[in-house]
Amino acid sequence: MDDAPVPIACFTQSEILEMENLFEEFGEETLGQEFCQDLATSFSASPGCSGNMPVGWKEVRDWFQTKQKELVARVTSSPVAPRGIDALPEAPMSNNAPQNSIVPRGDMVAADLSELTYEAKSSKDDAWYDVAAFLTYRVLSSGELEARVRFSGFGNEEDEWVNVKKGIRKRSIPLEPSECYRVRVGDLVLCFQERSDQAVYCDAHIIEIQRRLHDIKGCRCIFVVRYDHDHGEEKVNLKRLCCRPTL
Repeated sequence: MDDAPVPIACFTQSEILEMENLFEEFGEETLGQEFCQDLATSFSASPGCSGNMPVGWKEVRDWFQTKQKELVARVTSSPVAPRGIDALPEAPMSNNAPQNSIVPRGDMVAADLSELTYEAKSSKDDAWYDVAAFLTYRVLSSGELEARVRFSGFGNEEDEWVNVKKGIRKRSIPLEPSECYRVRVGDLVLCFQERSDQAVYCDAHIIEIQRRLHDIKGCRCIFVVRYDHDHGEEKVNLKRLCCRPTL
């Protein structure tokens, strides 16, 4: 039957999130065989491959086809929010952003960060935090997708709804001293901002670099950053910077 539900493979949460982002960006292009084959190959090569079995390109295509059908149905239906969306419960949130003990990622030698694939932006302080889990999803009346995020190291009282397209991305990467050459003027970076009342990771752009010779202690270069959220400028060392995966 043509109207029978399309079987969906059991993808991991990170794979689903990546496909959601790709669908938002490329739309119907995601239905192409080559596109699906490349994505399936990527999923199959990842440590968290679903069920320890290779992901077939048809399974990826079926997921995108189902997503496309949902979008068409949503566009042709009533413009009001989908039934039940407004009724979804939200965990109580404090007035302040998560304030657990935060240290620069480069110093987290003992922490196992191998599973922290994504980071999410808190609406409470414009800072980025590692994602421990994606709890659930919802579609707003505008058609935008939001995910309920559990931040790594924080309890459920700090859970937030985060816009998938604007506030969730692949985790930024700490830099080794030998990699300082990768940072260039104009780059978007994630910078560890220390203030008297908080210490958080925020988006910033590199506006100046003072290159210096390295010594036994590592990189001695000075990076001048301008924070995106408050436009404040500061001189920082490499330990306080994380680069974006596309750098």
